[in-house]
Amino acid sequence: MPLDDFARYPLLFGPSPLHRLDRLTQHLGGAQIWAKREDCSSGLAYGGNKTRKLEYIVPDALASGADTLVSIGGYQSNHTRQVAAVAAKLGLKAVLVQEKWVDWPDAVNDKVGNILLSRIMGAEVRLDPAGFDIGIRDSWQQAMDDVRAGGGTPYGIPAGASEHHLGGLGFANWAREVQAQEAELGVFFDTIVVCTVTGSTHAGMIAGFAGQDRPRRVIGIDASATLDKTRAQVARIARHTAELIGLGRDLRDDEITVLAGWAGDRYGIPVQSTIDAIRLSGRLEGMIIDPVYEGKSMAGLVDLVGNGEIPGDSTVLYAHLGGQPALNAYSGIF
Repeated sequence: MPLDDFARYPLLFGPSPLHRLDRLTQHLGGAQIWAKREDCSSGLAYGGNKTRKLEYIVPDALASGADTLVSIGGYQSNHTRQVAAVAAKLGLKAVLVQEKWVDWPDAVNDKVGNILLSRIMGAEVRLDPAGFDIGIRDSWQQAMDDVRAGGGTPYGIPAGASEHHLGGLGFANWAREVQAQEAELGVFFDTIVVCTVTGSTHAGMIAGFAGQDRPRRVIGIDASATLDKTRAQVARIARHTAELIGLGRDLRDDEITVLAGWAGDRYGIPVQSTIDAIRLSGRLEGMIIDPVYEGKSMAGLVDLVGNGEIPGDSTVLYAHLGGQPALNAYSGIF
C-alpha cells in the first residue's frame, strides 16, 4: 500500500520545523548542521517522536473498539507520556507499566518529569522493578489481561510503539516530509543523524528514504547499550515497513547503519560525552536535549563531524526527538 492509503489521525501541528544550527556549525568547523524538531511538533504534552508514530496507530485502536490504551516504558519514558496524552485527547483510559529500566540514584526519578505528566493526564501508572529490555514484556501483557478482567477493552502499544506492525509508518512519512521541506528551502540533507533504541523511528526513516531518488546516509546512534539486539530490530522493522509501503525491493544492508560508541555501558545513564553534548547544544543554540537519547545522538554527531566521518562538505539533519521532560530526573548531573 502507498503511504497515503494508511489511515492517519492528526496529532501534530503540521510538518515539524527545520532550523539551522549556525553556531554549532561554526563551532564544529565542518558540515552544515540543521535540526528537525519533533519536540515542537505537537500541542500534546510537549510532543516528541512517538506522537508522530501514534498518528498511524490511533485509527487502528479506535477501529478495535478499545477503551484503554496499554503501554510500557521506563520510569522516565517519553513514549508512555505521549500515550497518556493521546488517550486524554481521545477520551480513552491509559494504563502505563513503568519499569525500572534505568538504575539512576535520583530520589525523585519516579515522581518528576515524564511520569509526573502522565499522572497529571489521568493515566494509571504501574511501577515495576524489572530492568531494561527492548523486547515484549510480561508485565505489559499482564496489564492488558487486568484491563480485560475488569471489563475493559485494551489496546496494546509496545515500548516505543516499535514492535507495533504500524510503528514504522510515522517516520516513513517523516522522510517524505523532509523531501518536501528540502524542495521548499532549496537544500539537500545528505546525512541524517538519529538516536535509536527500540528502533522504529530510525527504521521508518530508512524505509521512507529508500524510496527517494537521491541517496543519503541515515546514521543511527545507539543509545540502548544492547547494540546487536537494536541493530537486528532496526533492520527487521525497516524491512517490514518498506514492504508495507510498497517499496518494491529489499533493503540493502548498507542502508541500515547503527553506530556504537556513545551509549555508555547501560541504557539511560549519561556519560561525560552526553553531558558535554547537552551543555554544548544549550550554550550555542538554546536547544535543550535530554540525557537518555538526544544527548547521546548529539555526542555522536559532534564526534563524527570532528573526525571527518561526516565530511566537511556535508549538510546534516539532526533529528531532535524530544524527551526534555526527563531532565527533571537528572538535575544532579548539572
